[in-house]
Amino acid sequence: MKNISRNAIIGYPAGIITGITYGLNPLFGVPLMQDGAAIESILFFRYSIAVLFLGLFLLLSRQSFRISWKQAGVLLVLGLLYTASSAFLFEAYHYIASGLATTLVFLYPVLVAIIMVFLRVVPSWPVWLSIFLTFVGVVIMTQSDSSQTVDPIGVILSLASALVYALFIVIINRSKTISNISNSLLTFYALMVGAIVFLTKINFSGINITDGLTGDWAWLNLVGLAVLPTVVSTATLAVATRNIGATKASVLGVFEPVTAILIGTIVFGEPLTTNIIVGILLSVVAIVFMILKTKR
Repeated sequence: MKNISRNAIIGYPAGIITGITYGLNPLFGVPLMQDGAAIESILFFRYSIAVLFLGLFLLLSRQSFRISWKQAGVLLVLGLLYTASSAFLFEAYHYIASGLATTLVFLYPVLVAIIMVFLRVVPSWPVWLSIFLTFVGVVIMTQSDSSQTVDPIGVILSLASALVYALFIVIINRSKTISNISNSLLTFYALMVGAIVFLTKINFSGINITDGLTGDWAWLNLVGLAVLPTVVSTATLAVATRNIGATKASVLGVFEPVTAILIGTIVFGEPLTTNIIVGILLSVVAIVFMILKTKR
């Protein structure tokens, strides 16, 4: 048996944790939306609480907050991408089942592979086969049947979330400018950008920031959103991407749709249609095949 590298020992568990925690988005987000909270308010508090937790961690661990102007530019872009991904996903929850919306975001590994082509990292035939099969899986997944009508707007919003998330991953993996920034500091600044963006949007749109956020459960859900699908998933994604590469880290997100669908079905009573099951299985098998066949 070959010795497992240190990068693999760190990277693979981190990638698995990323998938599971990101799949928890509906568990905390959907109840808040059902109670009438605005998406901008939910995401502002989500990011602000996360920034407070991370800032405290950085202070206690005596890490420097100092970055260069060039690094600030890259972190600004990362923050805007992550913010857009969250916003698109939560908007999609208005149109399609939360489990399906979060599952569609799992297309990001395929999008990462396609983006890498433009960066002259040409995928091998298993990757192209995986891309094709995953596309077929998504087509099946988004077909309406007697138990559920799938709104195309929700599908488009979910795919937009997947695209900007893929760009986020590629930049973390490829940017030498931020290669010496710790995962915690990278996450701190990316989320700070998101908090500022949503606060600005709230101020200009006239939204009452606390509407729908009443009772202890609302704030517990916000803390849950801040810690698990935000701080933990973003930090472990950075760890996984830096240790095993963008494509492998993305593929380990296979745990994301499984988590999201289980929560949607068990907690929110969302229909688990045959189309969704077949589509997910085909997409998951295709992407797992890609990671097993790709040595790079």
